[in-house]
Amino acid sequence: MLSQVAYPEPIEGAIAKLESLLSRLSLSQDYPLSRRSIALLLLQKDPALWQQLQIQETEAEIKAAIADAESQLDEPLIAVIAKARQQRAWAIEQIVLSESSQEKTPLAERLHQLTVNPWTGFPILLAILYYGVYKFVGEFGAGTMVDTIETFFETYINPVVNQTVTVILPWQPLQDLIANDYGIITLGIRYAVAIVLPVVATFFFMFSFLEDSGYLPRLSLMLDNLFKAIGLSGRAVIPIVLGLGCDTMATLVTRTLETTRERLIATFLLSLAIPCAAQWGVIVGLLAQKPAALLIWGGVIGAIFMITGYLSARMLPGNPASFYMEIPPLRFPKLQNILVKTYLRMKWYFLEILPLFIWASVIIWFGRLTGLFGWIIQGIEPIALGLGLPREAAPIFLYGFFRRDYGAAGLFDMQQEGIFTGNQLVVTAIVLTLFLPCIAQLQVMLKERGAKVTWAIVAFIFPFAFFVGYLVNSLLTGLGVTI
Repeated sequence: MLSQVAYPEPIEGAIAKLESLLSRLSLSQDYPLSRRSIALLLLQKDPALWQQLQIQETEAEIKAAIADAESQLDEPLIAVIAKARQQRAWAIEQIVLSESSQEKTPLAERLHQLTVNPWTGFPILLAILYYGVYKFVGEFGAGTMVDTIETFFETYINPVVNQTVTVILPWQPLQDLIANDYGIITLGIRYAVAIVLPVVATFFFMFSFLEDSGYLPRLSLMLDNLFKAIGLSGRAVIPIVLGLGCDTMATLVTRTLETTRERLIATFLLSLAIPCAAQWGVIVGLLAQKPAALLIWGGVIGAIFMITGYLSARMLPGNPASFYMEIPPLRFPKLQNILVKTYLRMKWYFLEILPLFIWASVIIWFGRLTGLFGWIIQGIEPIALGLGLPREAAPIFLYGFFRRDYGAAGLFDMQQEGIFTGNQLVVTAIVLTLFLPCIAQLQVMLKERGAKVTWAIVAFIFPFAFFVGYLVNSLLTGLGVTI
């Protein structure tokens, strides 16, 4: 007969005290739980049990016993109890399960070990990043697909829209609202469909492929120790990776993290150093022809992610994040599952992004019509010049205030016109990546983290992005680097 789970001495002592205290309570003879089970639930601070039991007369003593046990352990009681039960479960498994020593390790198990072992897992991750992110999303999505759809818009749609609007609407301001350089169709819908949609579609396809294969939980397990350095656990890999598709959706997913401290750090990093798919896809597509520029951009953003995360973890109070996650079996992804997941995410994203791009075009039209944007751009121009950028870069930062991917799309347009040098392109890409969260993400942050935290994050990010851009430009200039 198997014995009951044996817990560390502080917990066993607390169980004995609680059982003694529970003996004073008038529990029914047919109460479904033993006193030991009730004591364990009290140690884990089960809220439903605390409400159900009438423990007012012994509540102070019960809390004192729990606090005494907590003071003798380095980990939370719930974690210690879970570990003891897991060890007992493993012991039972060894007793009742027998395996042939000559039986070969299944292929799925060998692949699992390869993905979670850092020595083999990181090369696998680099291969996924190269072929899945750089080649598939960056080159195919942000390169081939964007160029094809953009050419179609420029050749067939925009000229027809401009001519039709000129005939139908005789008033120039109304023509500018719909067509021409900043119109709803020629700019807003073109950005959303021709530049953003292909990048987001290819990223969500890749993400759904990895998700359906069971790789993402293994990535979480492999990166757990690394993420511990920035105050997060391996569980945070999921919202961080999802943030590479849509930071707004990823901010919502931070709800799955266990502590307020983790959710705050993850939200901050998503706002600062995690570009959305449309943004980084366009940037990777632009920088792909200059490997040095891509390495500098990726190195700066990666360093800022780790350094700011490390400092945040040291500054914010709270215990280190714990990590436990169910690891599903590895399997070959099903195309139907991938397509359904991609479609649902694309539907959610596009229904959100298209109205925002249209509103951004309307706001830009209104700002240009009233002269307000001219004043704002004049105020931004000295900042752009201080970063070593041409004056034409100022509107990009203004567009980026509405949506970071909108600013990246503007960067794409200006690069097509040959406005930027290699150095200027890198500096602009870095500032845009670190720039303020888009409007949709800002709304979610206000809802999830509250106004005080949200505006504190925004107040830090805005000057920090320009400071890093200035620092990078100064280093490139001082070292005589020309990209």
